Amino acid sequence: MGHDSPRAALIYQHASREADQSTADTIDKAVKAARRKPSKRKRAAEGDGSAA
Repeated sequence: MGHDSPRAALIYQHASREADQSTADTIDKAVKAARRKPSKRKRAAEGDGSAA
């Protein structure tokens, strides 16, 4: 990994893992919020007044 010691490498890995988890949590929240909203296509089909 290019670190001066195995301890330094472990500290870096831990910090990196926490940052990765934070990023994943943020993306997960965004995806869940997007899934709760009806899509524009679905809203247009429901509100266009045409019978299927």
